Amino acid sequence: MGTQHAITALRDKRGELAGTIDALQDQLRQAFIDMDHIDATLRMFVPDIELDEIKPKPLPPRHRAFKGQVTRAILAMLRKEGPMDAKAITLRLMAERELNVNDSGLQKAMHKRIGAALRNLRERVLVCSEKGKGGLLVWSLAKNP
Repeated sequence: MGTQHAITALRDKRGELAGTIDALQDQLRQAFIDMDHIDATLRMFVPDIELDEIKPKPLPPRHRAFKGQVTRAILAMLRKEGPMDAKAITLRLMAERELNVNDSGLQKAMHKRIGAALRNLRERVLVCSEKGKGGLLVWSLAKNP
């Protein structure tokens, strides 16, 4: 009886992955079509262009944020939750963006980015910090003058 549930779950998962593969193949096919159109347009302007010399640009990592996105998220979090330390802000922001909070390398990178954003916000007098328990800085919204 128990194996039937496992088989059903595995069949469902296989069907899900097959659907993902089909969707990705469709995206890849469309990307090739789009690139062929761009190549044809480039050849209209520069007939003797060497397209192989154009280096592919790497995609930004998934944890890459658009300009100002981290700052807005930090301010919204401090408005809603109140004073927090940078570690708590990092973990909360990673969870909100559905990033792996157990990935120590990613967590370290995000902590650096959030620390830089917090220092920038402090320079702009939007947030302030004070020493909390254990010597950690606790960040909060700055009081309006």
